[in-house]
Amino acid sequence: MADPVLLIVSGSLRREATNRKLLAEAARVFGAADVTEADLNLPLYDGDAEAEAGIPAAVQALADQISAADAVAISTPEYNKAPSGVLKNALDWVSRTEGNPWADKPVAVMSAAAGRAGGEQAQALLRGFLVPFQPRLITGPQVHLAGSGQAFDEAGRLANDRYETALVGLMQKLRAEALG
Repeated sequence: MADPVLLIVSGSLRREATNRKLLAEAARVFGAADVTEADLNLPLYDGDAEAEAGIPAAVQALADQISAADAVAISTPEYNKAPSGVLKNALDWVSRTEGNPWADKPVAVMSAAAGRAGGEQAQALLRGFLVPFQPRLITGPQVHLAGSGQAFDEAGRLANDRYETALVGLMQKLRAEALG
């Protein structure tokens, strides 16, 4: 059997974002997989632009990546007690594509943030944002990476065993759903 396709989605566009680092760790502990990273550098959703020009190619590419994935891991930062606008914009755009690429797709959600709650509120809101799409949300263990700027060692690995254990548990459940 071929390796499962794991799509990783960072709610931050920064190259060195801690959410990207967390997703790299998630992909590592997920095990053998064909890992693809989503590009959320999309135009802002605008109904007039959609009516005039249709779905942008970058949005359709994202929807196709979601459709092709066996599993999706999303990591969100917390901006003002909510997921990033970049991530919400991507969800809104993908909802405008044909079909529903999220339907019945195994999805794990996690967060990395500078604050002491690790993006817990943003993660809870993101779960709510996903409900209309009817994915198979993995409910835990929850990974809320607090103080994320200091959470990784020089090699980019999680420096805290508690976070590593939670991430391993979450990715094992996601893998089982993807292969089930």
